[in-house]
Amino acid sequence: MQPDPLHNKRVAILGFARQGRALARWLPTIGAQVRVSDDKSAAQLNLNPDDYPGVEFMLGGQPENFLDGVELLCVSGGVPLELPAIQSALLRRVPLTNDAQLFLERCPAPVLGITGSAGKTTTTTLTGEIVKRAGYTTWVGGNIGDVLLDVLPQIQPDHRVVMELSSFQLELMTTSPQFGAILNVTPNHLDRHGTMEAYIEAKAHLIDHQKARDIAILGRDDYNSRALESRAPGRVAWFSANEIVSDGAFLIGSRMALAGASSPDGDVRIFAERGDLQLRGDHNLLNALAACAITGAAGCPPDAMLEAIRAFRGVVHRLEIVRVLDGVTYINDSIATAPERVVAELRSFDEPLILLLGGKDKDLPWEEVMTLALAKARRIIAFGKPGDKSVADIVERSAAQMGQPETVVRADDLEGAVALAHEMAEAGDVVLLSPGGTSFDAYPDFAARGEHFRQLVNDL
Repeated sequence: MQPDPLHNKRVAILGFARQGRALARWLPTIGAQVRVSDDKSAAQLNLNPDDYPGVEFMLGGQPENFLDGVELLCVSGGVPLELPAIQSALLRRVPLTNDAQLFLERCPAPVLGITGSAGKTTTTTLTGEIVKRAGYTTWVGGNIGDVLLDVLPQIQPDHRVVMELSSFQLELMTTSPQFGAILNVTPNHLDRHGTMEAYIEAKAHLIDHQKARDIAILGRDDYNSRALESRAPGRVAWFSANEIVSDGAFLIGSRMALAGASSPDGDVRIFAERGDLQLRGDHNLLNALAACAITGAAGCPPDAMLEAIRAFRGVVHRLEIVRVLDGVTYINDSIATAPERVVAELRSFDEPLILLLGGKDKDLPWEEVMTLALAKARRIIAFGKPGDKSVADIVERSAAQMGQPETVVRADDLEGAVALAHEMAEAGDVVLLSPGGTSFDAYPDFAARGEHFRQLVNDL
């Protein structure tokens, strides 16, 4: 067996969160010489260096000699590319990569890669369920679940990999999966990417490096996704809730259909009803159509799609019903870290709402979500401390500018918001945590925020 191209190479890892730790586990197994740096200390990282034999740690920042002798720099997803250490690496002509790129370069099985501004985790999870029901040994991970480098030695050529990819990962990548789905591209992470153009460019990397035999799957109903058709080197399949497409998945009335090369016989094939999907909201219908277009392009039969759709109950922290107490339904949608996501969720409800908004803004527009929220919610609880990019501050200002300041009440934190909601709620109400901002003002990630919400609600 030929040694890995990184055997005996000096490889540095910048950032020691989930992806960095997976790299530090995997790189020594292929014989790389590994060095790790993170701004945090070992204590802050809850790290015992002895758990990573042969790995050199430089913690508490990047010393001047961090890049000395380094032949490849692996950048974790949360690390901004403007960081001085990365700029120094570029000046030294040290190549940059990440865990996703290294995995794709080595994966022996076909990969179904999925990205988008909203819906990618639900779509990725449902896609994985369809592929499993089609009879394949299936690995699901990437930006969710497992960092796939951990399971790379177990993956065989006849398996299938379903991989969620974020814009943070994609902006560095020069390798594309055999099946690449870009669900939608709407304003998100502009605090990281700077401009909408740069954000779209990062997403487009999912299909830019495909081969002529590969397949891009695009959202027909989303302008920015549809506009990427010309960048696909190979076949393009579509999904749509509004149009009949020649190749892909679409809606006819209340029926879900496949067409073209995505259909087993090339003709239009009805395979499911709208009512077979248990998830609330038109956006989740679109996610299901996307999963069927992706798996149809990959050769999965319609029966597997129908079985998976009927059994699918969604993903935690995504419109998850936590509890019904005294006739009040408490729903956890902590994943909604952008206003555009909140808009989609609000459109799923006809019940009276008490809406919890909070977290940290990502330099995104709030006009649409506030207009809809003030129309649909009888009370809005804005939670979080005042400060730079505080969603709670934005919500209060917006409500005042729209002449409805009395609709908004303020809480210092999520605990206070839940307590207020419990006091205000009446039978028939929905208390919806759909924050619109990131969790980083108070939590390590949206999942930790969602878990805290669950705990608070279950303690009522």
